[in-house]
Formats: sequence, C-alpha cells, structure tokens
Amino acid sequence: MPVKIRLQRHGKKGKPFYWIVAADARSKRDGRFLEKLGTYNPNVNPASIDLDVDGAVKWLQNGAQPTDTARAILSYKGVMLKNHLAGGVRKGALTEEQAEEKFQAWLSEKEGSVNAKKDAVAKAEADAKAKALEAEKEVNAKREAEAAKAEAEANAEEAAEAEVATEETVDAPAAEVTEEASNEEE
Repeated sequence: MPVKIRLQRHGKKGKPFYWIVAADARSKRDGRFLEKLGTYNPNVNPASIDLDVDGAVKWLQNGAQPTDTARAILSYKGVMLKNHLAGGVRKGALTEEQAEEKFQAWLSEKEGSVNAKKDAVAKAEADAKAKALEAEKEVNAKREAEAAKAEAEANAEEAAEAEVATEETVDAPAAEVTEEASNEEE
C-alpha cells in the first residue's frame, strides 16, 4: 500500500484550513487517512503550522512519499532535515547527540528568522496605520480650513447685508424728513 503525506482541505469557502495527514495514495483527497500529523493555516501571516515532527519522520522512514506542498511544509518545519540526520545516525556518520544538537541549532536559527519576519510584518502594519492616520489628519485639516473660510465668507455676507439694512434705515428717516418738508411748503 503506497502511503502519501499530503494536505487534506478543511475550512470554509475562501478560508482554507488543512490537515497534514499520512494517507493511502488511492484514497480521496478528503477521505480516509492513516494518521493526522498536524495542521496548516495559510490564512494568517506568516502561515501557522503545527506538526508532529517525530511522527512525520517515522512515516518518511517507513517509505511515505510527501506531495510537493507537503514536502515544502515538512522542509520548513525541519522534518526533512531530521530524517536526513536520522539516516546519518543509522549509517554511523553521526551520533544521536550530534544529530540532536544540529537539529536544535537549526531550529533556533529558523525560529529567529520567523520572529524577524513577524516583526517586519508588524512594523509594516504599524507604518501603514501611521501613514493612514497622517493622511486622515491632512484631510481633516483641509476640511476645517474650508469650513472656516466658508464661515468667514458667510459672516462677511451677513455683515454686508446688515450694513445695507442699516443704511436703508438711516436713509429712510432722511427721506421722510424731506417729504415732510416738501408737504409743509405746499
């Protein structure tokens, strides 16, 4: 029975979530599997991968063939390296302690690079938020300036209308006086 290590899709439409499984190559993509080795969630940045490294190494040593995507995930998590080091131990090129030491050194280096990526993503996100905030402040300042200008124009128009109204009231008594004077003359 040929065994494959492959991804089994779960999740909803547009939001995939995968199980990493060891399954018979003849079974359906989402069908029966022999063992669940972990999960893969590509919806977050960086993608989250939980994997049973020792279980995956056991299946690889028993002849399971990973698919291309599963191979990339296994390599990313260090399963392929651990399998390679286990082969070296079997051949006598390394001791168990040396192999474990090399694997732990690789894991710490990998963890550092993943944390650097997470920090870079967080920094880029914070920079984007700051840039958006500055742009919003500029827009608000322009709106306030336009509102102040419109208010000043409205006040100037009201003042001009008030002046016209006061001139008309001042001119009206003078006109009445001239009318009275002309009436008296007659």
